Amino acid sequence: MIRTLLIRGMIAGLIAGLIGFGFARAFGEPSVARAIAFEQHHEQAHDHEHADAARGAAHSHDHGDEELVSRDTQAGLGLLTGVAVFGTALGGLFSLVFAFAYGRLGALHARGTSALLALFGFVSVAIVPFLKYPPNPPAVGNPDTIGPRTALFFGMVAISIAAAVFALWLWRRMAARHDGWNATLIASAAYLVVIVVAQLALPRIDEVPADFSASLLWNFRLAAIGIQALIWTTLGLVFGALAARELDRPAVRRMAAA
Repeated sequence: MIRTLLIRGMIAGLIAGLIGFGFARAFGEPSVARAIAFEQHHEQAHDHEHADAARGAAHSHDHGDEELVSRDTQAGLGLLTGVAVFGTALGGLFSLVFAFAYGRLGALHARGTSALLALFGFVSVAIVPFLKYPPNPPAVGNPDTIGPRTALFFGMVAISIAAAVFALWLWRRMAARHDGWNATLIASAAYLVVIVVAQLALPRIDEVPADFSASLLWNFRLAAIGIQALIWTTLGLVFGALAARELDRPAVRRMAAA
């Protein structure tokens, strides 16, 4: 059963990745192209402020930073490969979490369990880290801080996932003593407390240049969270449908035999 669910999860993840690629290509890439143009314009303006010696240094800098992969390849095949691999891997992990959670979330069937897990995943993996460390387009950020910024982002993801698991455990404990509504409120409050404390404790990173377009930054971040929303929604719906077909077969056979 686990193997079957894993395969179906990877298929659902691949479908979600392909849909996410279409969205990223249509709505995300224009913002990336504008950000790259902004960066190139600043580099040219910086070069023009220097004398002949600075021009020679700029020439050697441009020569050493030539792209190994063309921009068209990055925006096409490279983006498709990255999003497809991400979606497939996410689908595989999602199916394993589903296999563990199925039957432990009340009376929810396969579709309901998948949709609820997708909602939990979107909130804990996408929304919460986004609020603390939103993604930035090219030309924003110091290359020397990529390592610390990446570590802080994934640290926020880990804290959010751990808090979600704790909230789910607390909900199950509270549901045995109280009604479902009160158990949900208590578990949600516990999750929010952990997240608020973590967001206040972790350092803030703000490296957006003062002259960077606010509308461009907004459009890029909106597209980034839109891709995540589309991937998680597609994954929850498609995997729920595929898992329901597999998990409902024994029941259908029992009914037919009866």
